[in-house]
Amino acid sequence: MKREIIITSDGSTTIHLPDWNEQYHSKHGAIQEAYHVFIKNGLELLDKDEISILEIGFGTGLNSFITFLENNRTVNYVGVEAYPVSDEEVIKLNYVTELNAVTKEAVFKKMHEVSWGKKHEIIQNFSLTKRQQFFKEIDDIDTFDLIYFDAFGAEHQPELWTEEIFNIMFNAMKKNGILVTYSAKGSVRRAMQAVGFEVERLPGPPGKREMLRATKH
Repeated sequence: MKREIIITSDGSTTIHLPDWNEQYHSKHGAIQEAYHVFIKNGLELLDKDEISILEIGFGTGLNSFITFLENNRTVNYVGVEAYPVSDEEVIKLNYVTELNAVTKEAVFKKMHEVSWGKKHEIIQNFSLTKRQQFFKEIDDIDTFDLIYFDAFGAEHQPELWTEEIFNIMFNAMKKNGILVTYSAKGSVRRAMQAVGFEVERLPGPPGKREMLRATKH
């Protein structure tokens, strides 16, 4: 499928899929969305000294990079991606400059350069494992404190927003674990609730009225 780099409303880049008219991140601001959904309403709620994070849709690496920038704990980060972005696409992403993180550029590069399928220490206290697999193949049990659910929208890939997938997410999470996503669709909320999550509607990022946060009790 054709992919092209575009600039979103906050000046940060994302990857656009013309055939679907869909983006990897919000066209209203890739960086703004990442901070609001995954950091403010996810990462900042955890008070552990060591946390394990699963990202559903590693994509451009934006969420993992921002997590690194905003964190001072020990993080074990796992990013799952069925179709990795290319080296040529990574070069065109402007997150390092837009985040005023030029001194951390080597970290962003390393996140993309390390091999898939192995755990790598990106920098002290931050490890990254990139797994090239389909979401339905995830078989972790009681492993993650936090899940960033950043799959393509249900209108294009409804199979990624089903009870089957959210049951896999539920099983992969530790007790009191949190899942956050930009989606606020009623069908998504009901699928989460059906597998045992407690689900909250929260104010969404710029350009979106609501988002969802699910907790495993």
